[in-house]
Amino acid sequence: MVVEKFTCYLDMSRNEKGQLKQVIKEEYVKCAADPVYFLKKYYYIQHPMKGKIPFHLYDFQEKTVSDFVQHRLNIILKARQLGISTLTAGYSLWMMTFHQDKNILVIATKQEVAKNLVTKVRVMHANLPSWLKQKCVEDNKLSLRYKNGSQIKAVSSGEDSGRSEALSLLILDEAAFIEKIDGIWAAASQTLSTGGQCIALSTPNGVGNWFHRTWMDAEDGLNDFNFIKLHWSVHPDREKDWRDEQDKLLGPSLAAQECDCDFITSGQSVVDGLILDEYREKHIKEPIEKRGIDSNVWIWEPPNYTKDYVVCADVSRGDSSDYSAFHVLDIESLEQVAEYKGRMSTRDYGNLLVNIATEYNNALLVIENNNIGWATIQQVIDRGYENLFYMSKDLQVVDVHRQVNNKINRAEKQLVPGFTLTAKTRPLVVAKLEEFFRERLVSVKSQRLIDELFVFIYNGSRAEAMTGYNDDLVMSYAMGLWIRETALRLRNEGIELQKKTLNSITSTQGVYTPTDNQNDYWTMEVNKQQESLDWLIK
Repeated sequence: MVVEKFTCYLDMSRNEKGQLKQVIKEEYVKCAADPVYFLKKYYYIQHPMKGKIPFHLYDFQEKTVSDFVQHRLNIILKARQLGISTLTAGYSLWMMTFHQDKNILVIATKQEVAKNLVTKVRVMHANLPSWLKQKCVEDNKLSLRYKNGSQIKAVSSGEDSGRSEALSLLILDEAAFIEKIDGIWAAASQTLSTGGQCIALSTPNGVGNWFHRTWMDAEDGLNDFNFIKLHWSVHPDREKDWRDEQDKLLGPSLAAQECDCDFITSGQSVVDGLILDEYREKHIKEPIEKRGIDSNVWIWEPPNYTKDYVVCADVSRGDSSDYSAFHVLDIESLEQVAEYKGRMSTRDYGNLLVNIATEYNNALLVIENNNIGWATIQQVIDRGYENLFYMSKDLQVVDVHRQVNNKINRAEKQLVPGFTLTAKTRPLVVAKLEEFFRERLVSVKSQRLIDELFVFIYNGSRAEAMTGYNDDLVMSYAMGLWIRETALRLRNEGIELQKKTLNSITSTQGVYTPTDNQNDYWTMEVNKQQESLDWLIK
């Protein structure tokens, strides 16, 4: 006997009413005890063409719901269009319906995406039989709350998302694409520690981000997440013809991401993920020393006074997501011997750079001179450090051979301290980075650098960190590789890339000697004002 047998309560006899109540009670108990049973029996969705239809669970979907019940933390690496978001909405509905005071939070890349999952719960709730429906006391686009105290709400990504929430269930929808998810998880995980659940689901989006790291750690048994991989082939209605069609529709790379759950081919990483995995397994070492107030100066090898070094530095813009960073490289072997990543004032950073460069045999000191980098360069100049790298301000490339051979005009001979990353030089620097890793020519020891390289991708034509991450170590390292090529070549010819030497090799008036012609002075635009920068070369 099932509930559907009883058609009209008013026409029933007392005995039939009693039977109905008993059936409803039994059904309610079954639904409360087993979300799979509940979803298979009473879960309806709104189809765009067919209208209200039952949500028929496939075997892999039933297994996934069972995993939700059995495991507190679940991470799902999935192919596209497997109905997992809908399944997660159904599990949320079951939790709210049969449990009191459950607080469910949905976080996605955008509020609209998170809202869609709440909408699915709302539609499912509307299609439940009356004896299963909980009374709603709040119902709007972003939240749904029952009289029993259970609720679900949607928010967009932000570092404060989930903070101070007593969460019963946290849903991270398309987790690989959520900005600032590291901070979100750090905040939310504390509220889940008393027994709350988490479902993190996504297609892959490159390697090195929170979703990829968490998945890999789950596979290795290094965290408490239960890992669920849903390849396109788990769907019983999909054959190889369907997969081949996806290659045509999406392209091979995107299809591998969206259908095959392939981390490596997704995200368009600048350096091949397989190469980075190789470096992580074979080359990463703990530093022998950590210096500084923040212990962010990492040393792997003390100065060897028979060697030459280059220090390549990026200067923080000063916002909360940005870092100053530098590397110390052995010019000949390309071995990474020291590294820094942290936040400090431009003055203090300049002092740190002078100290570390002096310690490493008066190393060639290369500082990116974009924006706030000038303040750090000025501090280095004020300290009287002579082995500071200079480049042509007009050519904006490292081409000292042309200067030595007197093949450029007087204007081109004006040199500027530091290295300028421009639309011209940045692709060259990035290409050199990829080449050195592809050919396995570098010796990287820093886990911090490898982590950044995993999320360093092509965003259109520009190479940069994934949204929510940073590339300070990557760009300073890439700049160092580029400079090293020139520094080593010119050193072998008896030429050093420093101010004193560059002055001596010009055949005309010294580059750094002011003239009466004010047009010889160079300027740069600062806040839409032309600011003279001749003080940098005095």
